[in-house]
This record gives sequence, C-alpha cells and structure tokens, in this order.
Amino acid sequence: MEIQEKVIFEEELDVNFLNDIKKASLCEEIDRCIQCGTCTSSCPNAEYMDYSPRKIIAMIKGGFKDQVLKSFTPWLCSSCYNCQVRCPSKIKITDIMYALKRKAIAENVYPVRFPIAVMDKEMDKILTTSGRSSELWLMLNLFLKTLNPLGLLKMAPLGLNLLKTGRLSLKKESIKNKKQLRKLLKSVKGGT
Repeated sequence: MEIQEKVIFEEELDVNFLNDIKKASLCEEIDRCIQCGTCTSSCPNAEYMDYSPRKIIAMIKGGFKDQVLKSFTPWLCSSCYNCQVRCPSKIKITDIMYALKRKAIAENVYPVRFPIAVMDKEMDKILTTSGRSSELWLMLNLFLKTLNPLGLLKMAPLGLNLLKTGRLSLKKESIKNKKQLRKLLKSVKGGT
C-alpha cells in the first residue's frame, strides 16, 4: 500500500459546512464534541470506515466538506444508535450521518457505484413517476446501474420464490393522481 500525502490549504475548506450539517441534521450539539472517541469505540463498523465517527465530527467542524462527503463512513453507518446513546455530549451522530448521506447525494459526490446512493436515486425516480414502489424494477435498476449483473443472478432464486408466492410482481404499479403527487413532492423538496 502506497501512502499519499495531500496538503489541504485553508482556502479549500468550506467555512459554512458545519452550519449546513447542523441545519440538515437538527443537531446544534455538534460544537460540544470533546473528541473522546466514545462514538468510534461504540461503532460496530468503525474498523471498516475510512474515517472514524470521531474524525468525521472533527472534519465537519474543520470544514473538510469534500473529504467528508466523498468518504465511505456515512454509508457504512448501520444506524444502530450506539454512538448516539453513549455520547457524553449528547450529539446526534446517527442523524449527522443521515444528513451527510443526503448532502452527498444532492451534490452528487458520493463514492462511485455505491449501492445505497444509487438505490436512493432509483427509488426517488420510481416514486416520482408512478407514486408506488415496484421492488422488482428497483432491484433491476440497482444491479444494472452499479454494474453488478452477477449480483442480480445470485438473487434470482429468491426473486423467483417471491414471484411464486405473490410477494413480488412484474407489474409496475401506479397511483391515479400523479400530478397531485408531483406537486406535493415539489413542495416537500423546497420547490414552489
């Protein structure tokens, strides 16, 4: 493994990143982080993350927006809330991870071909166009867009069993008043 050092200059940092995450996560307590490491020691996935939860909090406070949003850490958060329950400063770390995922998706800077982000976009597209979730089409799009057709083949026996029992349908379901749904979604997403 080759270690590469990259110098980040102060003008490359985003001074508004902390406030953006505070607002998106509804967590004003992030300033109270004492860097004790309780969140990292409580996290069952910390060893797989490129930055520990403790380091992510420090990077958010420091304005390292690009590095945080491009990292795997928020995507590996299993939402077990261990970090949040044990945090002595009562920081809503899981909510912060959700906010980071939403921001990475909105700014299109999440790790390439990462299935969770692709699934979020595909689910949004399906719900916006038809108003109903079609699991079969969601999974097909997910595996094709993550360039993992072998994963689709591995899931085929399960899919066939679900089709046989009526738990999965080939039909794309839809609601009647799609125009009203789009208007509602636009207002929720901040449009007029």
